[in-house]
Amino acid sequence: MRVLAVVILFFAAGAARAQDVIDPEATAAVRAHMARHHGAGALSYVEGERLEFRAGDGDRMLLWDAQGFYGGDVSKFWVKTEGEYDLSADAFEDAEVQALYSRAIGAFWDLQAGLRHDFAPYEDRTYAVFGVQGLAPYLFEIDAAAFISGHGDVTARLEAEYELLLTQRLVLQPRAEINFAFQDVPELETGAGLSTVETGLRLRYEIIREFAPYIGVSWERSLGDTADYARAAGKDASAASFVAGIRFWF
Repeated sequence: MRVLAVVILFFAAGAARAQDVIDPEATAAVRAHMARHHGAGALSYVEGERLEFRAGDGDRMLLWDAQGFYGGDVSKFWVKTEGEYDLSADAFEDAEVQALYSRAIGAFWDLQAGLRHDFAPYEDRTYAVFGVQGLAPYLFEIDAAAFISGHGDVTARLEAEYELLLTQRLVLQPRAEINFAFQDVPELETGAGLSTVETGLRLRYEIIREFAPYIGVSWERSLGDTADYARAAGKDASAASFVAGIRFWF
């Protein structure tokens, strides 16, 4: 019993000394840091995937494609925007912004739902958005979504990217985008079925991981009735462009 009493008194004294040494404010700061960096805090991220100048067949375009999120590991709020500005015509070719709620359904995949609003080129139009975004096997980045407009037309888009590290700073990025329409939308010059395909290849140099200039090529093709709409408007059904731009994230 005496031995047990001595042990209890020893640990009680040690606990008292520990309470005298530990700073409550420092402890709270450490706990907050651990929570933020290990899953319990809100995170933010902004990425300018493509901010580029395009030149081809006499046309000169400025293109942007950016996205960002705020939230935790499971739930996030995303904002995405992309579009093109035609320098030759001094007008927007297209412009859109999306506001999405995202819910993790796995280690590398999120379900997303929200709204998309188009500002150009024909008329303002709002869509409901339902999609999935994540990392497929072999590190393919996938962003797929279906869009239902207030006019009842339904379209879908699939984007896929892959990064091939040539060196620690030099990265080759193939990219493909496919657009599909479930019915003819004459006011948007879009035909039913597979409407457009875009492929590209970009080579970037990461001065730092967060900032990288790049050059590359891009090829676009309208198909089916969408190609007929383009020809009727005096446009080419396919076009190849040289691109140069910057990619950043923070």
